[in-house]
Amino acid sequence: METWALPQTLDLFPIGNCAASALIDPMGRFVWACTPRVDGDPFFCGLLGGRDAEGEGALGVWSIEVEGAVETRQEYLRNTPILRTEIRNADGAGVEILDFCPRFRQRGRQYRPLAFVRRVRPLDGSPRIRIRLRPMRNYGERLCEQTAGSNHIRYLGSRTNLRLTTDAPVGHILDERPFRLEDTLGFFLGPDEGLDAEVSATVDRMLRETTHYWREWVRTLSVPLEWQAAVIRAAITLKLCAHEETGAIVAALTTSIPEHDAEAGAGRNWDYRYCWLRDAYYVVQALNRLGAADMLENYLVYLRNLVDLATRGEMKADGRRARQASIPGLEATRKPNGASDHIQPVYGVGLEAMLTEWIAPHLPGYRDIGPVRIGNQAHEHLQHDVYGQIVLSTVQAFFDERLLRPATADDFHALEPIGERAFELHDKPDASLWEFRGREAVHTYSSVMCWAACDRLGNAAARLGLPERADYWNARAAQVRATIEERAWNAELGRYAATFEGDQLDASLLQMVDVRFADPESPRMKATLAAVEAGLRRGPYMLRYAIPDDFGAPKTAFNFCTFWLIEALHLSGRTDEARDLFEEMLTRRTAAGLLPEDISFDGEELWGNYPQTYSLVGIINCANLLSKSWQSIR
Repeated sequence: METWALPQTLDLFPIGNCAASALIDPMGRFVWACTPRVDGDPFFCGLLGGRDAEGEGALGVWSIEVEGAVETRQEYLRNTPILRTEIRNADGAGVEILDFCPRFRQRGRQYRPLAFVRRVRPLDGSPRIRIRLRPMRNYGERLCEQTAGSNHIRYLGSRTNLRLTTDAPVGHILDERPFRLEDTLGFFLGPDEGLDAEVSATVDRMLRETTHYWREWVRTLSVPLEWQAAVIRAAITLKLCAHEETGAIVAALTTSIPEHDAEAGAGRNWDYRYCWLRDAYYVVQALNRLGAADMLENYLVYLRNLVDLATRGEMKADGRRARQASIPGLEATRKPNGASDHIQPVYGVGLEAMLTEWIAPHLPGYRDIGPVRIGNQAHEHLQHDVYGQIVLSTVQAFFDERLLRPATADDFHALEPIGERAFELHDKPDASLWEFRGREAVHTYSSVMCWAACDRLGNAAARLGLPERADYWNARAAQVRATIEERAWNAELGRYAATFEGDQLDASLLQMVDVRFADPESPRMKATLAAVEAGLRRGPYMLRYAIPDDFGAPKTAFNFCTFWLIEALHLSGRTDEARDLFEEMLTRRTAAGLLPEDISFDGEELWGNYPQTYSLVGIINCANLLSKSWQSIR
């Protein structure tokens, strides 16, 4: 079995603890992990092509190789993100590797260090193993410098130093020397400080407590009767995409996994390791349906901080000012003194507004399909749907009695400027939720989300006993609705269009039902569903749109849009079709039970950043919608 081939598949298993995360490939190698945060320098970058100067041997990996290996099996421990890898040789001897990031309660708080733990034990004999630990720094520029002690090795990164503490022979690791595995070994790669305890005993304790934490968390979920394993795996992985320190939720754990193969052209490689307000809204919406209030509460902290920074003018101005100036109709909405309460579509996990995009020159990319981008130009975009997503994410807090901190009248008044911006911008051009880089229009989805902001503020005001504010926001919502019905409806084609006064199709039109703007049984919505399905469906799968964008015509389908189609089919009475299509999507998941962003039209190849929160949200939402009731088994 070739042990040095670089990853050619997205069959990767994520591990994490809401501070650290890593992706492990089918050979049990760490091939992706960033420090000191999910958006940081990839300590392990083999996924994007780290290799030595001669092109032989993978760099940016952490492998535990079994001599003569012929078979590898992988699975998560039940209801956890703890990965078990079993590797055997031709004689039947082998090893079991348990990989995880520790997470549990300790000293009255959550212990979730930037740390990766491996426990390795022999199976049926004394196999020979070789350990290669080759972290890199500065986005694949060079190997980390290292120093060693009697039972540890220090790796000096560009911003973070990590220390491996182990009861394995340190010399064998330094020299990558094969040795017999005759007993269980522990490895703790974490903060650059001493581990004042016996290594294997500490690893065993962390394993027990981390297992207990995740299984207890899963017990709090209200899962549907059917497809429980798929839903639980999606929910756990969504939680791994949270940066718990601030409450941010990233769109994916990776950067620059291309949307299609090299033959279809290059360029569709993006960095998704940031918090898109739209993606995070869909995540908390899905987890709310499972009863995971902890994720909602932590994300609301992030949103409150973000709104404070934006509305008080504390965000730094940047290149978006020039972009705003070029879009007709926005001049009247900019403040005279140059300050802006503009909300970006995306921020860093630490609330950073500047996410300057650049290309890492030392990484060739997944399957050598570059470029590898760091940062994301979308922070400069105008995407007006974000105002609706802020309010939609927040409004539950005005109604949910479970929360430790229910929303108050002060929170409502702090949200009202967001609603005002939504109202001001509901008929102004933007880059759309799909982040077109070369054109703007008044996008129906963005306008519908602006309507939702006003509508839900009316609901919140009524809940708080503020009738005058409820009337105010309901009137604004009615005005936005009237504009959408007039300008997004194409009378000649008999359906809604993706843009005002336009004729194009967009899968996001299906979301008009989800946000309760349109009734699925209304003639207008039925006609729109039929048109979207006819124009954007490719076999079982859905495109976002069919027109060329900045990089040409789409070459792959967008998984989240297929889940939108499944929801729309069910709500329009075509439930059997919806269930069949949902089962089809489940067969396309990786061995870890997850999905990236895109899929080839024939369903044979997965593409795009991974694991993608949009796609996991689709699994949860559709399972909840389509499952038989628990009452059916009683």
